[in-house]
Amino acid sequence: MHTRTRRTSLSLLSFALALSLAPLAHATDAQAPDGPRARPGALPLIPAPAHVERLEGAAFKLAASTPVRARGEAATRVAGQFSTLLRNSGGPTLQVSKGNGKNGVNFVLDTALKTGAEGYQLRSNGDGVTVAAATEAGLFYGAATLSQLFTSTADGALPALRIDDAPRFSWRGLMLDSARHFQSLDEIKRVLDAMAEQKLNTFHWHLTDDQGWRMEIKRYPKLTEVGSCRIPAGDGGRDPVTGADRPYCGFYTQAQIREVIAYAAARHIQVIPEIDVPGHATAAIAAYPELGTLATPLKPLSEWGVFPNLFNTEESTFQFLENVLEEVITLFPAKYVHVGGDEAVKDQWEASARVQARMREVGAGNEMEMQSHLIKRLETFLEQHDRRLIGWDEILEGGLPPEATVMSWRGTEGGLKAASEGHDVVMSPVTDMYMDYLQTTSDNEPPGRPLITPLARVYGFEPVPDALAADKRQHILGLQANMFTEHTRSYARLQHNLFPRLAAVAETGWSPRGRRDYADFLARLPTQLQRWQAMGLAYAQTPFQVEQDSREDRKAGTVTVALHTPLNYEVRYSVDGSAVTAQSPRYTAPLTEALPVTVQAATFFQGKPLASAASRFELTAASLLRRNDQQLAMCPGEGKLLLRLEDDGPADGERAIFNVNIFNPCWAWKDADLAGIATVRVRAGQIPYYFQLAHDEPQRRFHPARSAHGEMDVLAGTCEGTPLATVTLPAAPGPDGFITLDAPLPRTVKGTQDLCVRFTGDTRPTMWVLDELTLVPR
Repeated sequence: MHTRTRRTSLSLLSFALALSLAPLAHATDAQAPDGPRARPGALPLIPAPAHVERLEGAAFKLAASTPVRARGEAATRVAGQFSTLLRNSGGPTLQVSKGNGKNGVNFVLDTALKTGAEGYQLRSNGDGVTVAAATEAGLFYGAATLSQLFTSTADGALPALRIDDAPRFSWRGLMLDSARHFQSLDEIKRVLDAMAEQKLNTFHWHLTDDQGWRMEIKRYPKLTEVGSCRIPAGDGGRDPVTGADRPYCGFYTQAQIREVIAYAAARHIQVIPEIDVPGHATAAIAAYPELGTLATPLKPLSEWGVFPNLFNTEESTFQFLENVLEEVITLFPAKYVHVGGDEAVKDQWEASARVQARMREVGAGNEMEMQSHLIKRLETFLEQHDRRLIGWDEILEGGLPPEATVMSWRGTEGGLKAASEGHDVVMSPVTDMYMDYLQTTSDNEPPGRPLITPLARVYGFEPVPDALAADKRQHILGLQANMFTEHTRSYARLQHNLFPRLAAVAETGWSPRGRRDYADFLARLPTQLQRWQAMGLAYAQTPFQVEQDSREDRKAGTVTVALHTPLNYEVRYSVDGSAVTAQSPRYTAPLTEALPVTVQAATFFQGKPLASAASRFELTAASLLRRNDQQLAMCPGEGKLLLRLEDDGPADGERAIFNVNIFNPCWAWKDADLAGIATVRVRAGQIPYYFQLAHDEPQRRFHPARSAHGEMDVLAGTCEGTPLATVTLPAAPGPDGFITLDAPLPRTVKGTQDLCVRFTGDTRPTMWVLDELTLVPR
């Protein structure tokens, strides 16, 4: 399908919801319970240090001539990293020299200090500043803090301070999925730089999945020769000129992996590889069919969801996995190796006589025990090679080896159970730590899973459950953000999804629980945005943009507009065409304006705008009779899995985005005012149905087509029963990838009621999707 023009308006929630949010949206910074409110004397640092004491005395003022000194190879290395980080964050370029002095910036590595494995001390006065630590990692984190301090003010002035700081958790991580979509080495390095600046220390690298095998294994070259390529769905997989297949390929050579590991190690980040078993194995089985359970040949697919394909249970397959892990261990020096273990649907094992016989051979009473047998086998292998196994929380089912570590993703319950049984745990719940979930309701969000995981939710996550016994709490190693990339086709989207939410993860991982304060975090965040800008990091704009909800009075020719912003920063606006500045009117209540009107609005903190541009809403009588798919609701009833999906074409460039309930493609305009409306006009497109649903398949619903290519039905109320109007669908959309359908309404339809639009016919292999709905007056 072809692209459409990017919308500039932001999403419309129900007007009632807007009014319920309005008190927060127009409260002052000091009043807003969830808005920015700095703690007295707080420094604009993220993550917040454990202990800060302001001292009497003169401030130290940074200059381009300020000397930076260090003694010894390790301290000198950190001093150089500090100079680079300061320059990249918007500060001056400072020269490093050997030795120490009483003035300027000094880095001291002293193994006699009691700062722990990652802690540091920072002392400053009018003469200079000294950062000291017992380890190079601690000194590095002190350097990161000092860089932030020097870029917190316009003149680089540092007040007299005493900071004693160390992390709360030893595991402060980010998982990046390079299997679904591939990132270049430069992009991964930029992510590692941003992690290090926020004191994150674990990079979990998801390298294998159904859609691609991304790591070179010399003993099994077909894993990358075959398993690293797939054909994207629809137009994205075809050359627009020749029509030939356009494969999506990519893998990391072992030399490149070593380069990433070394780059991360220099920033005190451990790299944890993930080789997923027994599920998420399609790419590997496509390369070596003897590893699978079925005789049917497989290939990596550009489909998302849960695949049924599992590694089989033969001894030769177990040896294959051990051989792969042997090369993994040789490459990755980290103590942990992640073996997945999640979403392994057992249908193929249940149906296989050979697997059932194998289960009897090894004494497995059911398929989960068979998976547990495999996990224990790999755990023993890893232990023999001085490594520890970690896996997703499904590895708890069927029994777990005593030394295995659990990554709890299906909530915190698995982590609570594992820690209570004496296993180490990393908390990474889907509800709070998945960065592929959208962060606002804005139309400007990229494709992803529209369950909203806002910054406040990420920040509010507490990794140690209150229900966990005190003597088991040391088993909570920390927390991790997970970035799965089914919908993250570009590095720009990756940055959008990660930032600023990764800063909230970093603060939870580093700062003491009692030091965390969301309102104070929001007050410190704008300074961090300036650092990211200097670093060239394209953080998400949507949390800092203004959204609007509107209700028209058609008879009066007016519209009432409620403005709100996700993070409750101050909002300024204009309705007279003038640019929005810090001197523009402050939004305090919904606006009622005559139509047409253009409302511009922007968020500010301490007089500075937070988004790159003001939001602009052009409201006319005609525009208020239109809703796009993101502004509509899902129809009532069972079967709901809303996804924000990207069009399949064009092959290159920007694509349209659709909100679709893939279990029941039906859209509802709640409380539509149908007075005087003659026709429902729908602009629709068509996209491939590229989902593997496994045991969720029964939830997929569609109404059977009543003609060759199906119908568009317009319904009222519950979205069931006899349609108000029906239009027969064509075989395919028009040359631009879309069709416009007019459905005349009966004259008996009037008043305010819910209006639903659905398309009949099987959603496979392609499904119709609504782009825009317009109410056409008589």
